[in-house]
Amino acid sequence: MIRPAPRPVVDADLPALVGLHAGAFPPDEAWGAGAITTMLAMPGAFGLMVAGGGFILVRAAGGEAEVLTLAVASGTRRQGVGTALVIGAMAGSLARGAGVLFLEVSEQNTAARGLYAALGLTEVGRRLRYYADGTDALVLSRVLCAAAGG
Repeated sequence: MIRPAPRPVVDADLPALVGLHAGAFPPDEAWGAGAITTMLAMPGAFGLMVAGGGFILVRAAGGEAEVLTLAVASGTRRQGVGTALVIGAMAGSLARGAGVLFLEVSEQNTAARGLYAALGLTEVGRRLRYYADGTDALVLSRVLCAAAGG
């Protein structure tokens, strides 16, 4: 499968990011323009996007990086968009001095968990009843120095 190439998020992408997030998350969890702008304004934050397909927001600080959110449009799932975005986030985090990447995922999100496992992320913790629906969040990580280039 040929993976789509993500590009850096720019200010003009904000309406598309809001729409992608709203389409990928329940209404009570979707981020609006204010939340996305705030996340991108944090020191070390960056975003990558596949036009019409999805985006990822990441923050790198203190030698670590964290995926803040990943949204993939329903019509482009299982087409390599999520994989391309996470690989791009790993490379971007490594370039910003991070040696490890962390993220949280619902224990019930089997599709995302499969994607992350395929990319070498492993469970390192659990946040009990983290999500609004009461499900736990699995904390996953991957060492990046061994992951250069995906």
